Amino acid sequence: MAILDDAGANRYIDGVAWHGYAGQPTAMTRVHEAHPEKHAYWTEGGPAFDERGYRTNWTQWGANFAGILRNWSRCIIGWNLALDETGKPNIGPFNCGGMVTIDSRTKEITRSGQYCAFAHYSRAVRRGARRIESSGSLERVSHVAFANPDGTNAVVLTNAGAEKKALLRLSGREAEVNLPAGSMVTLTWKG
Repeated sequence: MAILDDAGANRYIDGVAWHGYAGQPTAMTRVHEAHPEKHAYWTEGGPAFDERGYRTNWTQWGANFAGILRNWSRCIIGWNLALDETGKPNIGPFNCGGMVTIDSRTKEITRSGQYCAFAHYSRAVRRGARRIESSGSLERVSHVAFANPDGTNAVVLTNAGAEKKALLRLSGREAEVNLPAGSMVTLTWKG
């Protein structure tokens, strides 16, 4: 904030790059409220790596992505694309896994929860999409909606809890959606 508050530096700054290793996405909204003309970019984050392997909970990543995008980020970029079963090569100071693990002995590929969430979002959210406002609250359900450049819209719902139903409303239209336990559901529509 101090650098953005400095008029001499501010004129040379497009935005802020955020990393997902500490803090909460709401920090991006605090910066946006102080400097709405600056962009936010979530440029680094990945699944934790430990003796049990990579974090594979895709609903956790789906909820994280919704929080990041609902707090003004223009993008989400993973840190490591592919690492081996020991988390190597990793040149950073964080114990971070890859989106996929390639076993150095068997060549087996294991997809992380982050990979699965990226794949889910990427099927419906197009390059150049704008996040549109969505509201509502269901326990352990996150949501984020988009208007795509081709005129289609998408909403991604992530249910990290037990099975439940959600009622979606938009411009006089309604849809009841079943959200299985531990699921991500996307609806797309034109206009």
